[in-house]
Amino acid sequence: MTSATLELAKALIGRPSVTPDDAGCQAMLVQRLSTIGFECETLQFGEVTNLWARRGKASPVLAFAGHTDVVPTGPLEDWQSDPFIPEIRDGYLYGRGAADMKSSIAAMVTACERFVKERSDHSGSIAFLITSDEEGPATDGTVKVIETLEARGEKIDWALVGEPSSSQNVGDIVKNGRRGSIGGTLTINGIQGHVAYPQLADNPIHKALPAINELRQIEWDHGNEFFPPTSFQISNINSGTGATNVIPGQLSILFNLRYSTELDHHRIIETIEKTLNKYKLDYKIEWNHSGLPFLTAEGELVEAAQQAIKQVTGLDTKLSTAGGTSDGRFIAPTGAQVLELGPVNATIHQIDECVSVADLDVLSDIYQGMLQRLLR
Repeated sequence: MTSATLELAKALIGRPSVTPDDAGCQAMLVQRLSTIGFECETLQFGEVTNLWARRGKASPVLAFAGHTDVVPTGPLEDWQSDPFIPEIRDGYLYGRGAADMKSSIAAMVTACERFVKERSDHSGSIAFLITSDEEGPATDGTVKVIETLEARGEKIDWALVGEPSSSQNVGDIVKNGRRGSIGGTLTINGIQGHVAYPQLADNPIHKALPAINELRQIEWDHGNEFFPPTSFQISNINSGTGATNVIPGQLSILFNLRYSTELDHHRIIETIEKTLNKYKLDYKIEWNHSGLPFLTAEGELVEAAQQAIKQVTGLDTKLSTAGGTSDGRFIAPTGAQVLELGPVNATIHQIDECVSVADLDVLSDIYQGMLQRLLR
């Protein structure tokens, strides 16, 4: 018998929903969820389509969170099949968004359908927070929905984000937190001139090197049980005219710090600016703070995930905070417990992105097991 999760995943993959275009994915979800008693609300901000769907009025609230948008395909000729025509080959479902994260959304929906059929009078509430702005700037998506919910006093107690967290097998790794991220564009000014007359110029590269070296050697923190030490990383340096006989008048540096819960972004800003001032540089920084660190070290959500994964797969899951960031960073500051649990992430954002067909129902069963434990 054809899996309901597989069929929904295929239908979602068939929608070319490159950020910020939802391409009708959320309308499909509304149709399925409203049938089983969800009140569905579309929240449009700019070009971004968001869905807030809720079944029940009481607390606690378990929210399934995710995104329907996908990254661009890359060269179509490099794909073995059309990225927006789902295809099954050798037990794998291929298509853009198969792993990140349309399969997770499909598994969430089918888990809810079975759970509601089994327990129509469940305690608390089930919710869906779905956006089409996760892979892009993430300014009109989950963050705006959370602002809307907070303004009207609507709280999420547990958020289960469907990001592809697994490494080798579904459920082997659950992300129970993420590092914060702060970056900057640093411009250091000098005076352009001829290399033969350095006394008439001021080389910003030479001036910046001692400060850069000191920033590189700062021991920001030691990390903790869940997070590695914070790291200062330069991603790009640009200067000069391209000519060998011209001292540049300006140096541009892009840098980023992924920081742990042992640190806060105010201290990072203060330390970096103090270091630059120490060397009397003529500089300007444009800061970009894209997310606070968050951690769900323990609690009902972690326990429910561990128990459901063990029951369905036999695995003792590992808690991890490795990797980039996710929309969980917008939900956690409200006080919600946040976990990321989804399929194997080996092919995300790649050509020929795929997910194991067998894993789809496993993931759906895990989600259902968590519902059964949290909303008895």
